Amino acid sequence: MPYFTTSSEWVEQSSLLLKARPTTTRITSKYSVLKPNASKVRKQKEKSAIKSSSKTPPSEPSATSGVASFQASFILKTYDPESGTCLKYRTDKAAEVGRLVGSLGKLGRHMAALPEVLDDLSAPADQGTGTHTPITEGASSKDVKSAVPESKSAPQAGGGGGKKKKKGKK
Repeated sequence: MPYFTTSSEWVEQSSLLLKARPTTTRITSKYSVLKPNASKVRKQKEKSAIKSSSKTPPSEPSATSGVASFQASFILKTYDPESGTCLKYRTDKAAEVGRLVGSLGKLGRHMAALPEVLDDLSAPADQGTGTHTPITEGASSKDVKSAVPESKSAPQAGGGGGKKKKKGKK
């Protein structure tokens, strides 16, 4: 079971597998934080001692001398038991973990047999209240316009009036 080298490859292949077999395919995620063992901590202290002795005067203590770093990893696995297909991706980058967790929602739509949502950046944003009211079959556009309250004045950008800073007691 090989690991993918990039997250985009894993997302693309998982999407294809979920489209082919949405009822049997499962996605699992595992997040683990590994504590360093004693030998790794000792080696890290030795390296930091060598660096600090060559860069800083002996009177100044090193900032990293007592710090033991933890290694965290995030593993995503897409598995289909019927075909025996297993797709894995492993990362230790925090920014990528957030992006992958966000993409799990998009992949979950295939499992729930929901239509794929396309983000059209060229479409104008909704203006007015900032909410989107779905149009039902029986409602006309006139009914929908009357149901949504319109604001009389546009929000004004500008300086910060309002509260003043409190002074302390003397």
